[in-house]
Amino acid sequence: MAKTMVQKIFERKTESDVSPGMMIIVPVDLVYVQDGTGPLSFRQFEKLEKKSLAFPENTAIFLDHAAPSPRKELSNDHIYLRTMASKLGCKLYDIGDGVCHQIAIESLVRPFDIVVGADSHTCTGGALGAFATGMGSTDIAVSMGLGKNWFRIPESILIKLTGKMPKYITGKDIIISIVKHFGSNGASYQALEFSGDVENIPIHDRLTISNMAIECGAKVGIFPSDEVTREFLEKNNRFEDFKELNPDLDAEYIDRLEFKLEEIEPMVSVPHYVHTARRAKNLKDIKINQVFLGSCTNGRLEDLRMAAKLLRGKKVAKGVRLIVVPASRKVYLDALKEGIIEILVDAGASIMAPGCGPCVGVHEGILGDNEVALATSNRNFHGRMGNPDSYIYLSSPLTAAASAITGYITDPREFDI
Repeated sequence: MAKTMVQKIFERKTESDVSPGMMIIVPVDLVYVQDGTGPLSFRQFEKLEKKSLAFPENTAIFLDHAAPSPRKELSNDHIYLRTMASKLGCKLYDIGDGVCHQIAIESLVRPFDIVVGADSHTCTGGALGAFATGMGSTDIAVSMGLGKNWFRIPESILIKLTGKMPKYITGKDIIISIVKHFGSNGASYQALEFSGDVENIPIHDRLTISNMAIECGAKVGIFPSDEVTREFLEKNNRFEDFKELNPDLDAEYIDRLEFKLEEIEPMVSVPHYVHTARRAKNLKDIKINQVFLGSCTNGRLEDLRMAAKLLRGKKVAKGVRLIVVPASRKVYLDALKEGIIEILVDAGASIMAPGCGPCVGVHEGILGDNEVALATSNRNFHGRMGNPDSYIYLSSPLTAAASAITGYITDPREFDI
């Protein structure tokens, strides 16, 4: 029987046939928490009365959402998580190391892995051919204690991406278009399997697309593990981690959709939902107060690089704040070496320590009443950036950079790069 990528991943674990809808218990390869969800996860773990983690070497704690801590309560959570890491011997990534999902794909996630994280955007790992998904704190505690968990094998939807990506179009524009098609829950508990001319989609764009699969309710968004994946892993000195993953040609899907890349335009999600999206060129009258360039969605080196390319020699519009948060320490260092940070600072940007920063509204850029932000992050829900009386638009780094220059939402195709 022909198999989808999801089936192949789970069959490798179970060494038996699996089919959509089946309930199974399988070992997990990586489990992680961040400082927002980690304290509850570890308190649930302590309730299990387990003396040790099932595999401390594959359990990770990331202090990234409130890093550095802006309040004593969060500082105490950090102390608790550092104490648990020391006591149980798991990996700890402290403040300044970066966003959990970025570090995970740089050094931990492998093709065919089953990854669970106490964060909904754990699905970022699907870009490397892993079954990566977010879970609640109790399920994460069980995974940490037992090294396995239960899953219902999701049905898969084939998303065929055809053609070549036009200049100025990024993975963010693609995934906003896909989420717009499905709505906020049109793919609930289903797997999006990306296919077609995916060799034309670089890894940083794949990561953005997989990252936001959850925004239409999907359990996971998976790309094949191919030569693009191999090059990424080798670039990160992970030669041995590559394994090829492809669906069978006649695999069964509950739905098949095609998105022609040449037809996609710069897209913007408008308040207060990701799926309520419009073309950037139709929002040119929207004045903005703040631009946020960063997050696990678009804080990678390629994102900063494309923004810098547009901002080089230009200045941020008067009255607009440009906040830049590299996704990881590695991204920050690479951006420094390339001169990207200098270009952004010269244009008027404020650079923050690697982490989640303004995306979650804990600190570093909370909006004032009635202020408008254009962010490269993944959610624009009411109050997401710390103030329910503000407005958040989502876009690609190129659209964000163009808009920072003009002070209004701007189609980046108005600039030469």
